[in-house]
Amino acid sequence: MDDTFDSNSPIYLQLMKLFTIRIAGGEWGPGDRVMTVRDLAVAFKVNPNTVQRALSEMEREGMMFTERTTGRFITNDQKRIDTARSDLAEQEISDFIRHMKMLGYEKKDWMALVEELMKKENI
Repeated sequence: MDDTFDSNSPIYLQLMKLFTIRIAGGEWGPGDRVMTVRDLAVAFKVNPNTVQRALSEMEREGMMFTERTTGRFITNDQKRIDTARSDLAEQEISDFIRHMKMLGYEKKDWMALVEELMKKENI
């Protein structure tokens, strides 16, 4: 997911997904301090209220926590981060399979395409 937003879902949900990807992928590590609402709003070119809603939801889900005088931080709960990573991967794979079906590909055909692309990318 890039840093642009679509009109298919609320921006705060898209921000939550983007933030979760950054956490699950290790760009934002456990215990790291989160940028301020204002700085995130500027960085992502969205309303600060939208950022606040995304961060509050992430805190409610346990992906972040707030310390009163020092700010908001990424959870130190590695199990929670690993679960989020697995959930994101599962969703991406489900979306991929659904799109391949919509394009008329059968499993053996899209699996062959994946293998071919992996060879090209040396994966």
